[in-house]
Amino acid sequence: MTEFQELIKERRSATNFLKDNPISQKEFSEIFEMVKLAPSAFNLQHTKYIVVTDPEVKEQLRVAANGQYKVHSASAVVLVLGDKLAYKNSAAINEGLLMLGIVNKQEYDLMVEDTVSLYEIRGENFQRDEAIRNASLSAMMFMLVAKEKGWDTCPMIGFDPDKVKTVLNISDQFEIALMITMGKEKVESRKPRGYRKPVSEFVSYV
Repeated sequence: MTEFQELIKERRSATNFLKDNPISQKEFSEIFEMVKLAPSAFNLQHTKYIVVTDPEVKEQLRVAANGQYKVHSASAVVLVLGDKLAYKNSAAINEGLLMLGIVNKQEYDLMVEDTVSLYEIRGENFQRDEAIRNASLSAMMFMLVAKEKGWDTCPMIGFDPDKVKTVLNISDQFEIALMITMGKEKVESRKPRGYRKPVSEFVSYV
């Protein structure tokens, strides 16, 4: 079994964490240096992260998350946001390709125009879906890299997004895709892994 396969099998959604295991900004920086390589549509890099380690702010987030204890015991609470207006950064994101001569001016203009027009024509629902879709891709990468670094995580949707936005002063430009609690799992609290469907039940070939 390869190391990657072992990592996939070892990653679990941790429901409780051991207290007093601080995560340094250096460790987070190392994680995010890998996470930034996650795929995103048109390389728009829709995802923004807010890392919360301050105990008082964590307790405010715990209230917004219906009092869930893992928000309290986690070393950090990570909010994964999707930028609904990421397409407006297309020109800036792709400018490096133009400056390096990878694309010419005509190709650059067409690339930007096509991206912007796609998002504007498809409208707000598509922009929101894209924000969540791309943030979710990034979040999965985050959880795998965190596990590889020795940290356990739990993706959460059980929270009031409006309350979280108020606590963290998040603009309506951003959709909260996930809340991720992170720390060292309290293994004795672990429950058996939930039932997983056989491959034949969720895969079809045409």
